[in-house]
Amino acid sequence: MPSFDFKQLDVFSSVALKGNPLAVVLGADSLSDQQMADFAQWTNLSETTFLLKPRDPRADYRVRIFTTLQELPFAGHPTLGSCHAWLQAGGEPRGEEIIQECEIGLVRIRRQGDELAFIAPPLLRSGPVDTELVERVRRALALEPGAIIRSQWVDNGAGWLAVMLADREAVLELHPDYSQLHGLAVGVVAPWNPERDGLEAQFEVRAFIAGDGAPEDPATGSLNAGVAQWLLGEGLAPNRYVVSQGTAMGRAGRIRVERQGEEIWIGGAVSVCIDGQLTL
Repeated sequence: MPSFDFKQLDVFSSVALKGNPLAVVLGADSLSDQQMADFAQWTNLSETTFLLKPRDPRADYRVRIFTTLQELPFAGHPTLGSCHAWLQAGGEPRGEEIIQECEIGLVRIRRQGDELAFIAPPLLRSGPVDTELVERVRRALALEPGAIIRSQWVDNGAGWLAVMLADREAVLELHPDYSQLHGLAVGVVAPWNPERDGLEAQFEVRAFIAGDGAPEDPATGSLNAGVAQWLLGEGLAPNRYVVSQGTAMGRAGRIRVERQGEEIWIGGAVSVCIDGQLTL
């Protein structure tokens, strides 16, 4: 049976086992769609990726991204984790930036010291959320009327809908009714209070994915990329800020957001926890 190089990584945390885990299979060109889907279901992680030779001559490598249920055209922590795995396995980018090919297109990635960052892809859907849908989300999150102070579509491939609360503690106390969120990917964001919460981060985020094998994501690049475009576009955040995510799950995710001109970069730490061989 053929074997493949395999890595399991921790993304968006400098503290071991406190970020978002990712499984990566390298040199996966010979695997079928069904084998990829079956293995992703078996890992039971929020995402598993498969690295292949690029089809676009401008790309350094190609990645396919699977949840336990479906293939995604783009996702953030799999982008950084896959890039780190590719580099660690000896990948040599053609230029200063690494160019990843995925179903959404080409994604630019760059090194930032010991961390990696990807450029936020354009939103596939943005703008206001229907009032009835916001009300459905409010009920599913067991929030009082008026607790959701803003809402926006921030979909860059995973279907994200984002809502804002006034207080970090309210975000941390959420216990969603996933039956009411069925079919939705919902991000919840609130600002940190510097006097009470400190200065390590400026926003708290949680990500709920109803129906998936991992119903809450501990550190989410795609959601934070979309939220960044919303917050920065409306002047609700500074050009550089840090997001805390995973707190309610006992994790310590830290996502770094930086706007440079018209570009928004989403970055964080990545480390390899498991390095070995996979036989399929």
